[in-house]
Amino acid sequence: MYKRILVPLENGPADDAILKHVTDLAKLLGAQVLLLHVADGWAARNMEQLNLRESQEIKEDRVYLERVSQQLRRAGVDADALLAAGDPAKEIAAAAERESVDLIAMATHGHSLLSDVVHGTTATALRHVSRIPILMVRVPAPGPAESR
Repeated sequence: MYKRILVPLENGPADDAILKHVTDLAKLLGAQVLLLHVADGWAARNMEQLNLRESQEIKEDRVYLERVSQQLRRAGVDADALLAAGDPAKEIAAAAERESVDLIAMATHGHSLLSDVVHGTTATALRHVSRIPILMVRVPAPGPAESR
């Protein structure tokens, strides 16, 4: 059914939620996982136009993606990684098309509708620009000790 799964990562705590699901799903289906991080800071968005050097943020993102790819491979999952820069929803949709993925699997924070309208979310925007099925896994709310 799904042979290539694109997993957008934030380089943050929410990544654990989606990676747990995708690792099991990929093993079950024998699917390849393609990790993607979209750097969206000012330097990342303007790097090519202004001929900027790679920022420290992008270097750290590259190291993070390689570390997660290696973890998935050690768990028995065929994994690769991409680093992009720009608007996250647009970059995820473009990578999904370009890389011929069957499924986009991503973590969501479970904001309310009003919060999504005010703040916007990558998941909400992606639903409107991608034709590829999207699996959204809600990040568990932090426990009492974690929320401090």
